[in-house]
Amino acid sequence: MSISRFSKQTILNGFPKLTTFWDQTSTITVSAEVLVVAGGGGAGGNRSGGGGAGGLVEHSSKTLNLGTAYTVTVGGGSSGNASTSNVGSNGTNSVFSDITALGGGFSGTNGGSGGGGFGQGSNGAPGTATQSTSGGGTGFGFAGGRATASSGSGGGGAGGVGGNGSGADNTAGGGAGGAGRANSITGTSVTYSVGGVGGHSNDSGTPSNASANTGNGGSAGSGQTVAFNGANGGSGIVIVRALQAATSTTGSPTVTTSGSYTIYKFTGDGSITY
Repeated sequence: MSISRFSKQTILNGFPKLTTFWDQTSTITVSAEVLVVAGGGGAGGNRSGGGGAGGLVEHSSKTLNLGTAYTVTVGGGSSGNASTSNVGSNGTNSVFSDITALGGGFSGTNGGSGGGGFGQGSNGAPGTATQSTSGGGTGFGFAGGRATASSGSGGGGAGGVGGNGSGADNTAGGGAGGAGRANSITGTSVTYSVGGVGGHSNDSGTPSNASANTGNGGSAGSGQTVAFNGANGGSGIVIVRALQAATSTTGSPTVTTSGSYTIYKFTGDGSITY
């Protein structure tokens, strides 16, 4: 925290009068820890690659001005579908102040973490990771794995590259999703931004959607003659903690404490003012 100098001035108004005042020339600030996770990418059907996880950005000491309202945007996960040609949308970005986490890639598409490659007839290329440093924070995101003719590869995660597709047609199981990244900003270790699992010709069915507020990628649908829908990606999250409480918030964040820290967990859009 920084404050300006204290000044004195004598004012003549019939009689000498001593007046003291603050000459405000610098801004009072607070240091906050911040986690920003974007929405995960959805996945396609019939041996598609898994959706890429939402990009993740960590900042250990973000300087915030007292009295300034900082806008929070929480990105949504994108929808899965039965596409066999990587046609779908990426997850959407999450933003806090000037920190932006990039939405995860749909199957085979570039994104915060890249979507896994499509496995039919040729070794499908995966999406690459586009997350980088943002607003002074460190960004995390990895590419999807490489597919095989019978198996889609896993989407990339914030902690690692998606797994490659498995080999022969008689081998069930697509590529594993890339590892997520564990973070303890809430006082408990939670893993965010895990990549989605790739589809395979010997499996069948529609996988469950990724959990909300995880940033996880959606897993791909499987099957050889029927294209089952891939799963939706999980929505993102923004978490801010500091050694002092905020003066106001919007968007109804969950407020908890851990030791001397007050923690604000946003699962939807809002704002925070210290």
